Amino acid sequence: MNVRFVLFDLGNVIVDWQPLRLYRELFDSEDEAQAFCRDICNLEWHTAHDRGVSFADNAAKLIAAHPHYRHEIQAWRTRWLDMFEGYVPGMDVLVETLAARDVVLYGLSNLSAEIAEETFDAFPVIRRLKDVVVSGAEGVVKPDPAIYHIALARMGSPPPGEVLFIDDRADNIAAAEAIGFQGHVFESADLLRVKLADIGLL
Repeated sequence: MNVRFVLFDLGNVIVDWQPLRLYRELFDSEDEAQAFCRDICNLEWHTAHDRGVSFADNAAKLIAAHPHYRHEIQAWRTRWLDMFEGYVPGMDVLVETLAARDVVLYGLSNLSAEIAEETFDAFPVIRRLKDVVVSGAEGVVKPDPAIYHIALARMGSPPPGEVLFIDDRADNIAAAEAIGFQGHVFESADLLRVKLADIGLL
C-alpha cells in the first residue's frame, strides 16, 4: 500500500531532547547529574507529564520526598527548553523538503500539553506538520494502541497502511505496526532519507 501520510515522533526524531543536558549545568559533576536523572527526575517520573499530570503536581510529590532537590526538580519545568539542543541533525531540512513536496505530515508525541505550544514555538519546523497528537492532551501515551487510533482519526481515518510512522523507540514502532501502520525506527536523517526515497516520497 502506498504511503500518503508521514507521522513523526518529535523527541529525538525531529528535536534533540536530553534532560541530562540541563542537569550537567546544575550539578558540579557528571556523576551527580547522571544519578539525579537516573534516581530522581527519571523518565518513569516524567511519563506522568506525558499522561497529563501537571508539572506542579508531579514536582510536589517528588519535592516532598527529596526536599533538598527542590530547585533541581522545579528546573524540569522552569528550564524545560534547556534540555534541547536544536534539531536532530538534518531533520529540519528533511521536514521542509517533504513539506515542499506536499507530503502530508503529522506528529505523534509523548509530550505534556502544558509545554507543547512553547516547544512548538521554539522549533518552528514542527509547525510544518499539519497537526500533532500530544499524549498529555489525550491522557494516553505510546505505545498504548489507543493513541495510534487517535492519530488515525486526526488524519481523517486513512487505512493504517498508508501511514509511515517514524519513532526512535522500537516498542512504539512495533505497537504501530501491530495495527497496520508502516514503521521506521529512527536512527538518523540520512537513513530516513533512504527509506523515504525507497517508498517514493523523495
